[in-house]
Amino acid sequence: MLRRLWRVLAPVLAAGIMLLGTQLWGCSQKTSDAPQTPQPPPAPAVAAPPPAPAVVTPSRPSDFSLHEPAQRAMPSVVNIFTAKRLRTRRPGLPEGSPLRRFFGEPPDEPSTATSLGSGVVVTKDGLILTNNHVIEGADEIAVQVSAGNKRASAKIVGVDPDTDLAVIKAESDNLTPITFGDSERLQVGDFVLAIGDPFGVGQTVTMGIVSATGRNRLGINPIENFIQTDAPINPGNSGGALVDVRGELVGINSAIYSESGGSLGIGFAIPVSIAKQVMEQLVKTGRVNRGWLGVQMEEITPEQARQLGLPDQNGALVSAVVPGGPAQRAGLRAGDVVRTSNGKSIADSGMLLREITALAPGQTAELTIWRNGKEQQVKVEVGQRPAARAAR
Repeated sequence: MLRRLWRVLAPVLAAGIMLLGTQLWGCSQKTSDAPQTPQPPPAPAVAAPPPAPAVVTPSRPSDFSLHEPAQRAMPSVVNIFTAKRLRTRRPGLPEGSPLRRFFGEPPDEPSTATSLGSGVVVTKDGLILTNNHVIEGADEIAVQVSAGNKRASAKIVGVDPDTDLAVIKAESDNLTPITFGDSERLQVGDFVLAIGDPFGVGQTVTMGIVSATGRNRLGINPIENFIQTDAPINPGNSGGALVDVRGELVGINSAIYSESGGSLGIGFAIPVSIAKQVMEQLVKTGRVNRGWLGVQMEEITPEQARQLGLPDQNGALVSAVVPGGPAQRAGLRAGDVVRTSNGKSIADSGMLLREITALAPGQTAELTIWRNGKEQQVKVEVGQRPAARAAR
């Protein structure tokens, strides 16, 4: 019985011994005779931390602000105070009273009218651009710089009612002149800042855009070529600065369209290109010399264009000629239409006025006119434009 059991188990035991030997041999192939340092058990797996959120660095405030151009221009904008001496008649006895023969008329009572405005410093030694209506009729003028609130007296250098510009000289030699910009490059939609002293509350900066350029026929000044802006302009801003996003002067704030006296988003500034020309002449001679034709002009209606046989409505229709003036001497007459001046096409009467006034007295204007259904050439030696006062 034992022999039979052995015959059954012997092959199984032999196979087990051979398998154990094979495993021990494989382990010996991976060992070394060098002493082995015990290794610590592997650390349990740790989940990776979530990625840190991206760091957002805030941009500088000036990237979203007009602080820098405002700070650049503000020291050059001053407040202007004017005083005008008046004499007010005191109330007296009723007309026809017998007592008037004893007491006579009461003496006039002196009084002073004051007003506020703004100005722009253009030279370090105190030349200041402003509006004519700011200093018109003033007996005393004072200028106050926002930094330090120091006041200095000022005197008039020259005025130009045609454009409502004036130059005054402050008795100070340490002012900050503004940097002139290029108003001819302004486009509708450009950002602008208006700087001045509205209502006497102190220097104020308002922002807007250029709403239009070349505005004329508004009845504000005899010569008009305004920048229109929606930057709030209020009483006291007159004569202040209109600056671009570089803080450079592009206009002199002059007027607003308003039914209440406050800003309605329609303000007008005189382009700096005109202001510089006026300023240079006022400083040099005390007046502005402008060319003059001696005509009255009006716009051409569609009906008039058809009656005159014009191909379009461009041009300035001469409605009257001043007797003895340059136009009459050159042969112009009522009913003529001026189509070009010195080779430049004339769109309307306002454009012709600007072209002629840009000429110096004595220069020649070569005009193309429309008369009797055809064009003719006329040369006019322009005269000196008479001084005019803007209607306000």
